[in-house]
Amino acid sequence: RFCFLVRPRVRTMRFIADIVNADKMSSRSRKYKIIFSPQKFYACEMVLEEEGVFGDVTCDEWSFYLLPLDEDIISMELPEFFRDYFLEGDHRWINPVARALQLLSSLYGPFGKTYGIGRCAKMSYELWRDLEEESENEGQGRKPEIGHVFLMDRDMDYVTALCSQVVYEGLVDDTFRIKCGSVDFGPDVTSSDKSIKVLLNSQDKVFSQIRNEHFSSVFGFLSQKSRNLQAQYDRRRGMDIKQMKDFVSQELKGLKQEHRLLSLHIGACESIMKKKTKQDFQETIKAEHSLLEGFDVRESTSFIEEHIDRQVSPIESLRLMCLLSITENGECPR
Repeated sequence: RFCFLVRPRVRTMRFIADIVNADKMSSRSRKYKIIFSPQKFYACEMVLEEEGVFGDVTCDEWSFYLLPLDEDIISMELPEFFRDYFLEGDHRWINPVARALQLLSSLYGPFGKTYGIGRCAKMSYELWRDLEEESENEGQGRKPEIGHVFLMDRDMDYVTALCSQVVYEGLVDDTFRIKCGSVDFGPDVTSSDKSIKVLLNSQDKVFSQIRNEHFSSVFGFLSQKSRNLQAQYDRRRGMDIKQMKDFVSQELKGLKQEHRLLSLHIGACESIMKKKTKQDFQETIKAEHSLLEGFDVRESTSFIEEHIDRQVSPIESLRLMCLLSITENGECPR
């Protein structure tokens, strides 16, 4: 039996249909179950029907709307939301957003005040209020734990998203891609032939201290942290047997874990530095500042043109062009 836990995406349905059809061609008998999260969409069922496998699979839903990434961070983990809504005009994700708000209010009590800006925020709010009325306000009896809720459309502020990342967590995401709160560090970081998946949250004592730090200060912190760890290891030399026993049972495991994480973050910093050095990171930041402040625009435009000519990074070039267009109210005619 095959069980697929998937997002409701057309591309994924075609992939599953290929598997089912391949089994049918080889006369292999199996049962197939597709579990859609956070919910099932009609378009997905249509694709399965077009591919001739709708009768071979059973479909179900798993209403999983919110993923806790850290002690104070909850995410819907819907990276396709922006493209689907703002580019293709697809409103299918409005319902999951409204249901996520309903789930929050049922868990933490009624919200004190809700503020919104943008058409999508308005639609999500109105649908959420309708759902609350239908469910007869299940969370009303709870003590309110969330004072204010802010719903903001991404198209209200493209500039922030187009500027370069400068804090450590942002650069890790930019370089390695953080997915569901974890990141895959490859051999260039681990100094081995294996990749390692690392959970990035406040339980990582090293990461929690540098995640919001400007990248320029991260190396200095990691260097000092390394010296402090070495000093803690060196304490063993003057210990008697009882002290050594206490050290091994109480501190050694934690020190080894911290040392492992420290090595990974140092390796990540080195990889980030190599990538950003190739991309003229400092010059890019300078050009962005000029565009945001509205001076030396001609010089910034020349830098972007040179960036394109040198083929440093197509994505970075496109990002800079978008930032230029927004800050200058459109591209220059030439």
